[in-house]
Amino acid sequence: MAASAAKPKAAKPASGTALSNSVPDFTKDEDLAAFRDMLAIRRFEEKAGQLYGMGLIGGFCHLYIGQEAVVIGMKMAQTEGDQLVTSYRDHGHMLAAGMDPNGVMAELTGRKGGYSRGKGGSMHMFSREKNFYGGHGIVGAQVSIGTGLAFANKYRENGNVAVTYFGDGAANQGQVYESFNMAKLWKLPVIYVVENNRYGMGTSYTRASSTTDFSQRGRSFDIPGEQVDGMDVRAVRAAGQRAVDHARSGEGPYILEMQTYRYRGHSMSDPAKYRSKEEVQKMRDEHDPIEQVRKRVLENKWASEDDLNKIDKDVRGIMAAAADFATNDPEPDVSELWTDILV
Repeated sequence: MAASAAKPKAAKPASGTALSNSVPDFTKDEDLAAFRDMLAIRRFEEKAGQLYGMGLIGGFCHLYIGQEAVVIGMKMAQTEGDQLVTSYRDHGHMLAAGMDPNGVMAELTGRKGGYSRGKGGSMHMFSREKNFYGGHGIVGAQVSIGTGLAFANKYRENGNVAVTYFGDGAANQGQVYESFNMAKLWKLPVIYVVENNRYGMGTSYTRASSTTDFSQRGRSFDIPGEQVDGMDVRAVRAAGQRAVDHARSGEGPYILEMQTYRYRGHSMSDPAKYRSKEEVQKMRDEHDPIEQVRKRVLENKWASEDDLNKIDKDVRGIMAAAADFATNDPEPDVSELWTDILV
């Protein structure tokens, strides 16, 4: 997945509510890497959706299709050692962190080769090795955890930054604001990434939030923030770099509201009837994060259509192999079950 960048020099942070009009160009290598990494997340999620439909994945399953530019752009701004923690919509974040698709898919199907040995499922996977501190099913819980990771970074003086993702629905949770207060009070190196995909569990964010500029939710704590076009990986990487520089330089927390969009329902059990098919199709046609990169690559003649199709074929092969592993890997041994029998 996306490679870590070199340690950046501190830059003056930006703040305000307006989307930045300045989007830096990517190099050929950056665009091709972003294309492959975002495509890997999408093909993984499509395969996961297929397995769910076949009854091979149980419980809840929240897909990240449409939001790929957020986590990949942020990963491009991070360095080795920076941590990542997120919510239950977590498969894309795991892949961006460099976790093996086989292990992630096997956890979805409850197999012993999964990252939580088949016991966590879609919403609860971890990898200490990859500095991925989990997807979390409790809405907003990860914000406190990410703040704690940042506290540990400052205490240890290791120079690392904790990137904490949560959605527009979780932005209204009380523990989020307690975390904001602590982070600013102690100037913790944490970035709060609000993935505003416009809908919570069946409700538009405009109906659920009294103020809808999530970048300014830290204003009473004097935490700077900005809104970002979360469908453009270049804009995400640029904003992510500003936030990372700010946090790593000792200035404390930073809020990024990523204005993005999910194409599927809240979870696989959500028919998403609260929005029109035309709205979803318009986003796909005009703002799809992967197609934007594809178009730039072709226009710059950095690769041909055949070259990009080959990348897609390779990625599909990797995800098909992951699905095969996840359906053939053994389930955890029954001896690992715990039963409390009252006699």
